[in-house]
Amino acid sequence: MNIDDEIPGESGETGSDELLSEDNLRLPESANILVRVHAVRAWLARRRDEAAIQLGEAALHLQEMALEEPQEPRMRRRAQQLLTERREQAQQALVNAQERMSAYEEAQALLEDCIAHTNGERVLVEYYLLLEERANPGSLSHNEDEAIGQSDQPPHAPAWFNAIADVQHRVEHVGIPAEEE
Repeated sequence: MNIDDEIPGESGETGSDELLSEDNLRLPESANILVRVHAVRAWLARRRDEAAIQLGEAALHLQEMALEEPQEPRMRRRAQQLLTERREQAQQALVNAQERMSAYEEAQALLEDCIAHTNGERVLVEYYLLLEERANPGSLSHNEDEAIGQSDQPPHAPAWFNAIADVQHRVEHVGIPAEEE
């Protein structure tokens, strides 16, 4: 097997996306805005992938629970209650995973839109402000809501807001040069 036949990602090397997506990434103060944007983009891709895995696991767990349901028509009341609680927890885990996935997908789309419409050093600032608007729907006027197609969407669950807050934290973490002490 020669070097050209190697499968990407199969070598022992870590790619730049993996390095830039690390939660504890520390960029030097002199890091270029393109590196900072790429760090946010790589982190978002990793978080979206993780959310997709969690979504699949939650759906699989719910499906397994449905297959394992007891065949006894007359279960004890306490056993029935426990089964119902477990099913509700599994359904809530699925909803939370869907909300996180939705938030990361929306955050990715916002980032790409911001990159396309904003130049230079302001990309991450504008992106952060867009995220802030999405997280605080009261800050948008009714006309802005309709313009972005959000007027008839149901309110988001706490998992969505937590994911958006994580994205904002990431932008703060890599978007603002670290102060030297």
